[in-house]
Amino acid sequence: MKKFFVLGATATVLLLTACTTHYQLSGVSQMRIVVDNTYDAQPNAAAAAFLAPYKQKVDSVMGPVVGQIARDMEAKRPESDLSNLLADIFLYMAKEYKETPDFAVYNMGGIRAAFSKGDVTYGDVLDVAPFENKISFLTLTGENVLELFSQIAKRGGEGVSKGVQLVITEDGRLVSAHLFGKEIDPQAKYRVTTIDYLAQGNDGMPAFKNGTNLYSPKDDKNNARYVIRDYFQEMLQKGVVVDSKVEGRIIIEK
Repeated sequence: MKKFFVLGATATVLLLTACTTHYQLSGVSQMRIVVDNTYDAQPNAAAAAFLAPYKQKVDSVMGPVVGQIARDMEAKRPESDLSNLLADIFLYMAKEYKETPDFAVYNMGGIRAAFSKGDVTYGDVLDVAPFENKISFLTLTGENVLELFSQIAKRGGEGVSKGVQLVITEDGRLVSAHLFGKEIDPQAKYRVTTIDYLAQGNDGMPAFKNGTNLYSPKDDKNNARYVIRDYFQEMLQKGVVVDSKVEGRIIIEK
């Protein structure tokens, strides 16, 4: 059963007014309301009738199946099947941009839902990646990459693609960093794919600001959700059920 939480904030007196009388805010209260199938017991017929034409249109857009997934997946630190999958998707789909990045980063904060085993609809993809973030590519020196991995360690982990192997401490220090079994060369250059929000140095990863040769297409078709959708559709056409597992990309040293 899916549950949705709504955080409500109720002000006892509104501050804004067009009148000459000046009101003051006297208090604020908040509550968490669980919205689940409890409300299905006594459906509101008038509300259902009002929403019916809109529901049909929304379902026609959100309902089509774009792929299949092998297991329930959710995002959590330091590493998860879902964050691994999204980073791997960005790395794989780079071919559509004639790019061959060395690794990918996808932030946990940008993952806003989970996938459930079985059919994946476009609506499911939109739930997971609801923002207007777009795929981007940039080049970092090895020194910058180590700085980036240190920032990821400080955050307790983010989504990184296959081949990245980080050992971090519980208090957020980077112990070691490897890419496909090799230590990061501070003097080398590495091509990275991520979302434009991170490429701008946001979400606690300012090392991205040092990137060069930035390629960040602005068209809507480059939104993360469309990149993810296109991946699922390609796998569906190939008869592949999408899978991903936790495999030790980010390990917390005990």
